Amino acid sequence: MIKNFLVKIYQQVFLIITIFLFLTTFIIWINPVMAENITNNILKQQTKEISVTLGNTEEELKFVPHQIELENGKRYNLILTNPSSQKHYFTAKDFTDAIWTQKVQVGAVEIKGNIRELELKPGGKAQWVFVALKSGKYGLRCIIPGHTEAGMTGEIVIK
Repeated sequence: MIKNFLVKIYQQVFLIITIFLFLTTFIIWINPVMAENITNNILKQQTKEISVTLGNTEEELKFVPHQIELENGKRYNLILTNPSSQKHYFTAKDFTDAIWTQKVQVGAVEIKGNIRELELKPGGKAQWVFVALKSGKYGLRCIIPGHTEAGMTGEIVIK
């Protein structure tokens, strides 16, 4: 009787381990395929271009526009320019956690991976291609001392 009981337990444990291994193998196999399909679909989307200036030639400390509205799941080409004579930062940490960055391009240099902020020197220009992933309202600011306090702030809204 005990022998039959142990055999049944071993059979059940073997079945559970077999199912677990099958599911694990399936998940490992399917995820790269799914990720590739999703990435290919995203990269086939046309980008919507949005231009933002950091400061201006009158040396006003502001983002223009100060509010950026985006749609969840859409691909964007954010063009950042700094026409002023001083450097500025485009800092929006929570926003960067809510997007997937395809690339940041500055001249002939392309940067890939997670981006936290961009520093634009006087006359600088950068192109940031990304997909909005998480709805919400995200703060934007220039982290140079005194710039945030002078009003160089904004908001990015993903709907």
